[in-house]
Amino acid sequence: MASELKRCKVAILAVDGFEESELTGPLRALTEAGADVEVISQKGGEIQGFRHVDKGNRVKVDRTFAQAKADDYDGVVLPGGVINGDAIRMIPEAREFVRSADAAHKPIGAICHGGWLPVSAGIVSGRTMTSWPSLQDDIRNAGGTWVDSRVVRDGHLVTSRKPDDLPAFNAELIACLSSTAA
Repeated sequence: MASELKRCKVAILAVDGFEESELTGPLRALTEAGADVEVISQKGGEIQGFRHVDKGNRVKVDRTFAQAKADDYDGVVLPGGVINGDAIRMIPEAREFVRSADAAHKPIGAICHGGWLPVSAGIVSGRTMTSWPSLQDDIRNAGGTWVDSRVVRDGHLVTSRKPDDLPAFNAELIACLSSTAA
């Protein structure tokens, strides 16, 4: 398993307020599968994680949006967290990063409130996805179909609902990255 994604480089896009397990879980799973994973944010240094509403651990930022572009990566992960999801969707560089990855058919994984960024990036229309239930109206209003499922893969878009779904999300994301890297 450690070499499954040996030549894959994956970006995790997040800002302060990300749901800790939804960033660290995929980071660990992808790294264990052999991927080179970088955290991309609006500012350098560290960003603050949360465990639902309580402050969690901070995570080191590897690059800023000004230093990274989707062309440099094989896939993108969008962790949730209400604060993170709501804030990152307002960053033009984050929306462009997701649009560029989508146009290049690179795997995009979004969990929980991470689904807000694909909505704001305009890549949801005609797609089926899942998310935290409160996003279902946003997804439908953006032209997507929302379903209540642990994990949904629609082409190169992999989505999931919540931290409890991380094992299924990580497995499907790794499978998607493996199939596109082959």
